[in-house]
Amino acid sequence: MPDEQLPVPSFFEETKLDKAWKVDYAARAAEAEKWSSDYKVTLASEDDTTAALLLVDVQNTFCLPDHELFVMGRSGRGAVEDNIRLCRFIYSNLHRITKIFVSMDTHNAFQIFHPIFLVDKNGNHPPPFTEVTVEDVSTGVWRINPRVMEGKGLAAGHDLNRFLEYYTRTLKEKGRYTLMIWPFHAMRGGIGHALVSGIEEAVFFHNVARCSPTRFLVKGENRLTENYSIFSAEVSMDEKGVPVSKQDELFLEELLTYDRVIIAGQAKSHCVAWTVSDLLERISNMDSSIAKKIFLLEDCMSPVVIPGQADFTDAADKAFAFFTNAGMNLVRAIDDMKSWPGVELT
Repeated sequence: MPDEQLPVPSFFEETKLDKAWKVDYAARAAEAEKWSSDYKVTLASEDDTTAALLLVDVQNTFCLPDHELFVMGRSGRGAVEDNIRLCRFIYSNLHRITKIFVSMDTHNAFQIFHPIFLVDKNGNHPPPFTEVTVEDVSTGVWRINPRVMEGKGLAAGHDLNRFLEYYTRTLKEKGRYTLMIWPFHAMRGGIGHALVSGIEEAVFFHNVARCSPTRFLVKGENRLTENYSIFSAEVSMDEKGVPVSKQDELFLEELLTYDRVIIAGQAKSHCVAWTVSDLLERISNMDSSIAKKIFLLEDCMSPVVIPGQADFTDAADKAFAFFTNAGMNLVRAIDDMKSWPGVELT
């Protein structure tokens, strides 16, 4: 297998990364097989040093400018620019990436963070990007939409208004983000839920070239909690101690079997940050030295910035400074992996 970076295939068009389009699977599969032959790329199962690439929520809903929650960052083109670099990274390091894991934020209409779930005293829904505090709930500014409580199966045996107060209070006590009302996004079955086409193409190409099936991880379907992290929900139990969401410990165990774990995706301030935070917490409980094999692709993620309303850039930077102080590596996709700290390529 070659020791140097591979060239980027000629079919890759970075100018298309801000659009959704149909991937030509048959053509890419044939090219991937030829690519692996031409460049003597071995099967992933033969890797002496293994590397997992974890892609967090690289979906249209977050990554395309005309979709619901485009992560623009301060540049205004954040996720698009990130994904250009990420695609190039996957192609250039195809022979160094053993397996790709992809998380998919997955929602339905009736969830605690969508406008339809709550109402004010006049029956109006909160507009997108409204922050709902425990004080708002306790004073009656926002309450559960009565139609939600009447809907068959939606209450799931909970006193939802009581739960809403418990939920917002728990977020505050745990130091998590305040409950944010987001626009309807990442709706299961919709175009926003799909992977960005350019990323989908690169992941598929890797899948075939290295004979390494991509593993997809669904998160975020629980009606009663936000779920930024891949590993756990924002609030995992109700006020009675009954679980409302389960943690995926088996995935964590699988991920940490790799010699290197590389993480990229959207948004740096939310789903990536809380995923890495959960990962670090679990590593710390096992063996803190494991942190040194985690590599964060800082130029393949951007923070949430909502012009005139919210800017999570500083919060994201603070979180990532904490991660690096704990031993994780902040690296760039545009740099050769050989230059990364502690990396010896074999």
